[in-house]
Amino acid sequence: MLLGKKSAKRRKAASSLLAAASLALALGGCSVTTVSPGSVRDQAEGEAGATDCRKSTCIALTFDAGPGKDTPQLLDTLKKEKVPATFFLLGRNHVERYPDVVRRISSEGHEVANHTWTHRILTDIERDEVREELSRTQDAIEKLTGRRPTLMRPPQGRTDDTVSEVSRDLGLAQVLWSVTAKDYATTDSALIRQRTLDGARKDGIILLHDIYDGTVPAVPGIIAELKKRGFTFVTVSQLLAPAKAEPGEVYRP
Repeated sequence: MLLGKKSAKRRKAASSLLAAASLALALGGCSVTTVSPGSVRDQAEGEAGATDCRKSTCIALTFDAGPGKDTPQLLDTLKKEKVPATFFLLGRNHVERYPDVVRRISSEGHEVANHTWTHRILTDIERDEVREELSRTQDAIEKLTGRRPTLMRPPQGRTDDTVSEVSRDLGLAQVLWSVTAKDYATTDSALIRQRTLDGARKDGIILLHDIYDGTVPAVPGIIAELKKRGFTFVTVSQLLAPAKAEPGEVYRP
């Protein structure tokens, strides 16, 4: 029994170290401070809206780097299941190529957010280039939807003080994630589903991509199982409510 407890402690410690290492990698090894959605939400006062994540077991479904050819099918699924999502859209070859899909994402009540113009790693480029990557996508989305995004996700989750400062200037909060299925590396929908479910937890933010062949077919099964487990799906902004995302801040569950 004692040996079992020691083994469990070692596994827990290893898991914590892995999580810390993953965070350092995501933040490019810098000293950027992250804030958990749950902590800011629980400290805020006021009404949360239709879904109060202080009382419900909430989780946010997010999609990066679209829209793509399969996004309309994804939107059909989300509409059927009455599930809101947050879409971090890529400008060149995506927002430009699928303007009607961008309008549909917005009109059907999903949250439209910024994932840069060309998916450059923001920590590897100059300040004015960071601004260009973000502001071009801001302008393109606003032109199509009439709304300027308030959230952005840095490619590969890599951010630093410069990225945070530019984001603040542009009115953008940064959003990382708690679980990813690494769907960029597999077309196996069953594996994508299982990886997502294995990492799902209260106040989590799921990262998927609606541009890869295995992802959209995995979504119905993900939604069905998480609903069965008692999760309520919300957008990232709803996860924070009644708090509001602060420009420049980095949110990570």
